[in-house]
Amino acid sequence: MSKMNPLRFDAVLFDCDGVLADSETITHTVLCQMLNESGWTISLAECMQTFVGKTVRSEAARIEAHTGKPLTDAWMAEFYARRNSALQTQLTPIAGALEAVRAVHGRLQGRIACASGADRFKVELQLAQMGMAAYFEGMVFSGHEMPATKPAPDVYLAAATALGVAPARCLVVEDTVTGVRAGVAAGATVVGYSSARAGTAAPGALRAAGAVQVMRHMDELPALLDD
Repeated sequence: MSKMNPLRFDAVLFDCDGVLADSETITHTVLCQMLNESGWTISLAECMQTFVGKTVRSEAARIEAHTGKPLTDAWMAEFYARRNSALQTQLTPIAGALEAVRAVHGRLQGRIACASGADRFKVELQLAQMGMAAYFEGMVFSGHEMPATKPAPDVYLAAATALGVAPARCLVVEDTVTGVRAGVAAGATVVGYSSARAGTAAPGALRAAGAVQVMRHMDELPALLDD
């Protein structure tokens, strides 16, 4: 009798925006509107090309150069409020993401985490709204709470440590070059997700950043665990 192959990975670490939540266009529409209101004439396509995979504050110098105004805490607070309101009314999950999370959670006895570069409030709001919160209970990690956010590996290292799994036994799922670099720097295996939606990086760019494979649909994920 042939021996069954063991699972190749002991845990899966998911990015949130663009992997689980179809949120990038929603968030960047709000950001684009506010930048235009502040004096930076920028299109939505240019806004997404500039900011997807990054925090707004990490691009403060660029914003201030175009608007001629400081990026204040009050401006950021208004952005968060308008963004959250838009997400609460418009957010939908990535096609197949809930089913993939459910399947992977079951196969790995719950050893999954959400490791995002976004602020915790946004991540937890989105997971709750999409019916995924129960699968990630106690295992949500925000780059805002780390010494450094993506492309630094901190958020993925924190998630792996909390799960008690060596990074080399973790599979990371990412849709941006910044995120792929973070997963690779953590020592994990990274699989990319790329679709025709705005905001996701092209397959070639994800592979060049270190993704070993690129999925076109989230229902491909469970099979990768023991591929």
